[in-house]
Amino acid sequence: MKNKLNKIAKDTNIFLNSFIKKQKKTELVAPMQYGIFPGGKKIRSKILVDLGQFFNINYKTLIRIGAAVECIHAYSLIHDDLPCMDNDTLRRGKVSTHIKYTESTAVLAGNSLLTMAFEILSDKSLRVHEKIKIELIKRLSECAGHTGIAGGQYLDLSFENKKITKKKIVEMQIKKTGRLFSFCCMVPVIIKKKNIKIVNNFNKIGSDIGLLFQIADDLIDFIGETQKVGKKTNKDQKRGKATLISLLGYKNTIKYVNQIKLNLFKKLKKYGLRSKNINETLDYVLYRSK
Repeated sequence: MKNKLNKIAKDTNIFLNSFIKKQKKTELVAPMQYGIFPGGKKIRSKILVDLGQFFNINYKTLIRIGAAVECIHAYSLIHDDLPCMDNDTLRRGKVSTHIKYTESTAVLAGNSLLTMAFEILSDKSLRVHEKIKIELIKRLSECAGHTGIAGGQYLDLSFENKKITKKKIVEMQIKKTGRLFSFCCMVPVIIKKKNIKIVNNFNKIGSDIGLLFQIADDLIDFIGETQKVGKKTNKDQKRGKATLISLLGYKNTIKYVNQIKLNLFKKLKKYGLRSKNINETLDYVLYRSK
């Protein structure tokens, strides 16, 4: 599992590095690179590749699309860490982008990574039909904007120190985290021009995977150690974040997340041996320590 993950991370970083180098050199390139490299574990790209194998999608095509996803993810983390958001000073074992540079530079570097994602999807090196490119750009826009990550972050901040229902917490976490995973799951189906029912099925699978990931992340924050995790832990409780742990308690949250995993395994079971890699990835997501 780790070897596969490392290969995808390496290939994604190689592509991103080459793509940035081809662009005009500006003062924002260094903070952009700081925010995206080494870029974490590339779980989203791994899931994209895992499901791409279901439909025999070209590996290089998946890596390019995964690179666009990682740009969106990096942008969201840079902005999440800002003093006006979660005010985090540590990310991926190093100081946050706004600490390394300045707050305004971090905002602009994040914005630049966000727009670079769409440059990647529209680039001629991505060899898919133009209509499919447009569909991918539309879907990723929806996942990144007010109906996705940005909207989820707004709810996350507005829910602090309030009593929030389970339904609203789940909806918020699906927006903040699940929508980008949904995009990764829908990509292979869109490329293969499958019908809308199949696209929607994989959209829901992605939402569940994103929810699984976010709950696992919350569990790490709850019990993890800052030095091992690479970012400050026990933040959620201190800030009064609305999480399933704060609502249900640690043990009940474990039960809840395990049920999500079992339901995902059932949905993926019909794909037989092709689901082996994605099942391994889901186990890794749930039981990782950082």
